[in-house]
Amino acid sequence: MKKIILASQSPRRKQLLEWAEVPFEIAVMETDERFPPGLSPEEVAVYIARNKALAVQEQRSHDEIILAADTIVVLGESIIGKPVHREEAVSILLALSGEKHRVVTGVVIRQGEKEIAFADVTEVGFHDLTIEQIEFYVDKYKPYDKAGAYAIQEWIGVIGIKSVNGDFYNVMGLPVSRVVQELKKFGV
Repeated sequence: MKKIILASQSPRRKQLLEWAEVPFEIAVMETDERFPPGLSPEEVAVYIARNKALAVQEQRSHDEIILAADTIVVLGESIIGKPVHREEAVSILLALSGEKHRVVTGVVIRQGEKEIAFADVTEVGFHDLTIEQIEFYVDKYKPYDKAGAYAIQEWIGVIGIKSVNGDFYNVMGLPVSRVVQELKKFGV
């Protein structure tokens, strides 16, 4: 398999590509994660992923394949980002408790001017969580680098997730089976 460039610092995306045995190296450029108003959640995730891919592509060889992704959590019509501090993480998890939300990962794969872009959506339902469970999770796992203030593969996911409709790995940050299928179109 041809090596790709992963435009992400996410340890979860790195792990998923390793599990899929996709050869890659990591290259990251700082990018602005703001987006224009009026975009759907799917368009937001792809927009941010595209900016990540373009920022890395500017620094690399034209023939290299760049993979970038961005994951957002959507409750109702509100996009929930990464919590800045403990109180915000607790507040986010209280809002998700007993509710269903969507996890949207935008993926952009680029080689030169060729691009494949898509958004994968998974619906996740939480059981009702107690404030003690939420505070325990936030204090122990410190989910400040995670959209929606949680990781499905950590304790909160094991005890708190009631249902998952869609790609489980999308919730971890990368719909890896679809990514592998799309990479085939680039000859990887």
